[in-house]
Amino acid sequence: MKRLYLKILLLFVFASPIALAQETDNAALLKIIFSKYYKNEKVIAKGRLQLLSFYCQKAPNNAEVLEVIAKNDLLKKNADEIKKQINNTKEEDWSAAYNIVFDNQNQYLKSKVNACLSFEEYKVVSDRFGENNQRLMIVHKPIYFAGNNFALVKIAFYRNIEHNNGCFILFEKVNGLWAIKEILNEWAT
Repeated sequence: MKRLYLKILLLFVFASPIALAQETDNAALLKIIFSKYYKNEKVIAKGRLQLLSFYCQKAPNNAEVLEVIAKNDLLKKNADEIKKQINNTKEEDWSAAYNIVFDNQNQYLKSKVNACLSFEEYKVVSDRFGENNQRLMIVHKPIYFAGNNFALVKIAFYRNIEHNNGCFILFEKVNGLWAIKEILNEWAT
């Protein structure tokens, strides 16, 4: 029985820093994404229609990543590591990273970013206002590779009127800080 407790304790001690580091990286990427896409949004005010909402779930990666890999030399070199992270069906949300981004910091950015919404909640808000200029930003689960020095994240914008768009953002960690290296596979319908 003591061995079982010891194994659980060791697992917790070694897994916790890894999980915390992953959430810190997720938060850093999310802050960059928010800064980029909420730059032109208005500050949230009572009665004001907010045009950009944030989807709560980390959308899983799919075979579309293979198309991106085929068009980029860096991704081709790390294809095996990236492919292992495709079709992850585990449901995860952005709440931990979202809380890290806005916990006592980035308050001006927070004044522009709505609380995250489920797809159903977005539809209710969108239908209530009946405007066609509202968008739901869907941020897919980051794919980390090359010793956690690069990350690939798909961003998609959903609109009720079928004018959707998105891209993949390739991030690089330089001197311990994440930065956008390249925008890949931009698309619009």
